[in-house]
Amino acid sequence: MRHLHVEPLPIDRTVARFIADWTTPAVERGARVLTWAADERLLYAVSALLWLAARRRRSSTNPRDRRIRADHLASCAVAANILPHLAKAVVDQKRPDRSEVHGWRRGIPRSGNAYDAFPSGHAVHVGALASALSWIYPRHAGLFWTTGGLLAATRVLVLAHWTSDVVVGVAAGVAIERLLRPLTKARLRRSRYERKEELRTAPRVLPS
Repeated sequence: MRHLHVEPLPIDRTVARFIADWTTPAVERGARVLTWAADERLLYAVSALLWLAARRRRSSTNPRDRRIRADHLASCAVAANILPHLAKAVVDQKRPDRSEVHGWRRGIPRSGNAYDAFPSGHAVHVGALASALSWIYPRHAGLFWTTGGLLAATRVLVLAHWTSDVVVGVAAGVAIERLLRPLTKARLRRSRYERKEELRTAPRVLPS
């Protein structure tokens, strides 16, 4: 049973009404294609594939560190999958496509459970994975955050979530990754120490 009812903010309703009044079927179709790329099941599958690839690949000069980072990415995906379900079991908030669209829907369909608006599960996944990937591959951080931001924004454009749902979702995803990161850093330090010890104690082969 849900125990907490959350009302959207005034800015949430303003944005939703604007989208409901001006979104065309063509724009909505494009947004739905993009928002599918942020689907939690797809992101979960991609994370699993990346984890498997990192565990099996042997050509890297530092395979243990890569596997530890892959474990971190997978852990973030799992945690980001659990958190929204726990929150939605407690929080009751009506989706904007139910409360702001009346009569002709201008191409905007209904999405998901009517009272599962808060938080956006898509946004939680995006925040967690963008934060993790930006830490693992810092040279491409701008790409990860730009892509993640666009994907998360589509949840507002299709009126599946209020703006605040998406902002809180991304922030929650980032928080998940940041809480897990110290554990991963500790594993990396331990792995590097063990590697140094292995090199130090390895028998040296003298040239003949």
